[in-house]
Amino acid sequence: MLPVLLIFLPFAAGIMDYLIARKSERGRDLFAAAFTWVMLLLSVFLVVLTVKEGGAAGTLFSAGKGAAGSGAGRSVSLLRMEIPYVFTGGLSIQADGFRAAYSLVTSVMWAFTTTFSLEYFRHEREHLSRYYLFVLFTLGATQGVMLSGDLLTTFLFFEILSLTSFTWVMHEETPGALRAGYTYLFIAVIGGLVLFMGLVLLQHAAGTLAYSALHAAVSNASGHSGMILAAGVCILTGFGCKAGMFPVHVWLPKAHPVAPSPASALLSGVLTKVGIYGILLTGIEALIDFPDFGWIVLILGTITMFLGAVLALFSVNLKRTLACSSMSQIGFILTGIGMTVLLHVQHGTAKAVAAGAVNGGGFAALEGHALAAMCGTLLHMVNHSMLKLCLFCAAGVVVMNLHALDLNQIRGWGRKKWLLKVSFFLGVVGIAGVPLFNGYASKTLLHEAITAGIMEAGEGAAIRSSAAGLLSVIEWIFLISGGCTFAYMLKLFLCLFVEKNQDPRRQQEYDKCAKGYMGIGSVIAVFGTSILFILLGQKPVFDAAASFMTGHAQALAHFAPLSFECVKGALISLGIGALLYLFVIRGFLMEGGTLTGRCTLREGIYVNRWPQRLDLEDLLYRPMLTRWLPGFFGAVCSVFAENKVLSVLCKGVLTCAAWMCRFLSVGPDALIVLVRKTVLKEHVVADTPDQVGFLEKRRDEVREAYRPIHGNFSFALMLSCIGMMVILGVIMFFNLRG
Repeated sequence: MLPVLLIFLPFAAGIMDYLIARKSERGRDLFAAAFTWVMLLLSVFLVVLTVKEGGAAGTLFSAGKGAAGSGAGRSVSLLRMEIPYVFTGGLSIQADGFRAAYSLVTSVMWAFTTTFSLEYFRHEREHLSRYYLFVLFTLGATQGVMLSGDLLTTFLFFEILSLTSFTWVMHEETPGALRAGYTYLFIAVIGGLVLFMGLVLLQHAAGTLAYSALHAAVSNASGHSGMILAAGVCILTGFGCKAGMFPVHVWLPKAHPVAPSPASALLSGVLTKVGIYGILLTGIEALIDFPDFGWIVLILGTITMFLGAVLALFSVNLKRTLACSSMSQIGFILTGIGMTVLLHVQHGTAKAVAAGAVNGGGFAALEGHALAAMCGTLLHMVNHSMLKLCLFCAAGVVVMNLHALDLNQIRGWGRKKWLLKVSFFLGVVGIAGVPLFNGYASKTLLHEAITAGIMEAGEGAAIRSSAAGLLSVIEWIFLISGGCTFAYMLKLFLCLFVEKNQDPRRQQEYDKCAKGYMGIGSVIAVFGTSILFILLGQKPVFDAAASFMTGHAQALAHFAPLSFECVKGALISLGIGALLYLFVIRGFLMEGGTLTGRCTLREGIYVNRWPQRLDLEDLLYRPMLTRWLPGFFGAVCSVFAENKVLSVLCKGVLTCAAWMCRFLSVGPDALIVLVRKTVLKEHVVADTPDQVGFLEKRRDEVREAYRPIHGNFSFALMLSCIGMMVILGVIMFFNLRG
């Protein structure tokens, strides 16, 4: 029952908050903030209940699969619920370790950002009722995705989330916000259609969309492996649109700069993870034995990781840099998912050859390097959410005070703002993967997964000997991308908190406002979150978190984070980042800088040297939809219009069709006239005028006045019937195919 409350309470609260706004704007704001803290409390109860019902592991993935861990094989009936009469099989809601953990992360993000919104929107009154309404609606939809038990339930709440979060991007209704909002909506709609196509293919091939039954169903549908892989690619594309995966990432760098900072924190910290959630569970439950799917995710993740890092390196806009950083970190997570699939197949093949073992599905089937890769993936999801909550709220503090995002304008603003400086610094070292902070453990686990794949090349069917070179290239891209992360985050920190502004008088004004720049909401969202970066970086904490989410007791018992092999990768990445900052940022991306980096604190102006024409949306997607596809179909039509043989043939077909339509139209009328003239002759009746009374006249007047309304209602009713027929058709399709 508790998971159902977490999903549907926010929808009721959103409507209530909108009604409260008619009486009191202050009451509206306080109600929204208070409700998100109630949701946080419910999420904590869910985690406690999950541990109590499922043991220390508390995972449904292990149910019936013989997983390692104290909670393996236990049924968590209190945390699973079916809601019938929705679609064909109803809604499936369930909670396990991973779902409960990310439900908690979601509630934390909403509670902190909504509290921060009270301060962020202090001087803005327009569209706030709409903003809070859709913030709460999106909270319910996000919880619905995180607590879904099958792909159809995930799809339903995923589409609701796409529509409700669209209003965040276009909140300010400026031309840039509207353009970014429509781009976001376009990508979301296309992604939803492709995702639905993938679900139809998977349902047809496997016969089920329930996560708990997917692996067994896919294993029994060996004759449809090609269709299942095609379904996986469609599902990857659909969820990848929300995650910000290349090449459907174009909305992400454009949406964050124009959206309010609290919304940017949610877009980056949670909504991208909704896409990752779908990719992860599809890969782990349905396609865990498909190495081709693992390679596709790994390659796309590598491109996303590197491209996002390079875009962030070039950016001179604070929030755009953080947005591109989110794209890069999503690439790290996708790399972990791809390596999990490959290492599982690799290990399973070798084990099957040695001992006749059979691969399994779900978190419970993972072990060895595959389990470590999955732990790194899950931990990096949580770490990135917390990091972007802090960093985007810190950017919101800058926006509240300066109403600017350009690095040259905000340069030096935080020199004497120590609380914000410490919080931002903790975010920088966390996301850069500095040892002893939260990002280090997750990134090290992902790096170790790639090196394990290189070492095991040739021992199984997933990673052949010829693929070792490709994995070595991916490893170096991984390290360089991590170096880029350190470089652009170092650029932001030094620009905001160390360097001085080019204008001395402006710098004096910045230094004067060393107090009063943050309220209690900002302190909670920024400094309160930054404390977690140290806590989550300690081995007992992230070991317990990984064990809870995967269902494996002591999941990282053999992981030594401070060993030389682990620290070496982080040091290489940080060294690359330092070199990139000195020679690329200070030398190439600043006017007035030097190649040696010997700039004084006031020297140089940050410039964006990224070619503006290299925009995938303007370069490919918009021309394709507005010019190329219409031009192609126009050319096809012109062939039929200008070719004489085809023209004669088309005219002949059209003429025959016209005569046939005319016959079908006139024939029945002619037949009726013939019958009336012969068999059923008309009898002429004298026309006597009717005596129309008072009531009849009034009735005719009312009928005449409301005839347009009746016509419009009939049209609406007709459309409703058509819509119901389409829905029934989809339901019948699923029933027949199932």
